Formats: sequence, structure tokens, C-alpha cells
Amino acid sequence: MPLIPGDALPYFENMIYLPIIISILERDREVIETSSFKLKGPYINIVENTLKTVRAELKDTNTYARNRNLKLVKKGKDGSFTEYAFIHNGYEDIRRYMNIRLRNRTEELINEYFAKSENPNLKG
Repeated sequence: MPLIPGDALPYFENMIYLPIIISILERDREVIETSSFKLKGPYINIVENTLKTVRAELKDTNTYARNRNLKLVKKGKDGSFTEYAFIHNGYEDIRRYMNIRLRNRTEELINEYFAKSENPNLKG
């Protein structure tokens, strides 16, 4: 039996990416609110709807993690990598993510969330 169950990996990834997305979107909302856009409402609505979705997914992820004794610990960051510890029932699996990959994947996910925000019938 693997130390970290395979079905838990998407939840660990959510614990990495969803807080990053929330932080970026909250900053972007502030920029939009203070910008010189003529019509800020549509942009703020997209960001707000996306934030609502991402926060709900993070809440579900945290509930899943708590119920299954999963914990994510950010161990450190250097110029190229960020290191995380995936912890399950006392076992620790250290994973290193390239910072450029974290950035690119975050951007991909934001695009997916924006697409869902525009068309809530999309599944993804």
C-alpha cells in the first residue's frame, strides 16, 4: 500500500493551488476596483464568482483532508523550486514543484475557472 493514497493526490494539489488562486484573484479585484476601467462591474463579477467557486472547492478540500488525516506543509522555496510535504497518517512524502510550473498551472486553472464562470454548465 502506498504511503500517500493516489486518490488523495488531487486534494493535495488543491491545497497547493487553490490558496494561490484566491490570493491572486483578491489582488486582481483590488486592482480592478482602483483602475480606470469604464465599466468595472463585469470584471469584478467574473472575479467574485470565480472566488466564490474556488473558496467552496477549498472548503471541500479541507474537509476531505481533515477527515482523512491529510496535511500539507510548505517546506521551503528557492529560486527554482518550492518544496511541500504531503503527510498522511504520520508518513511524509516530500515533493518539489518547479516555480514556473506552479505559475503556469495556476494560470491554467484560473482560465478554467473563468470559463466555468462564463458558462456554469461546463464541467471540469
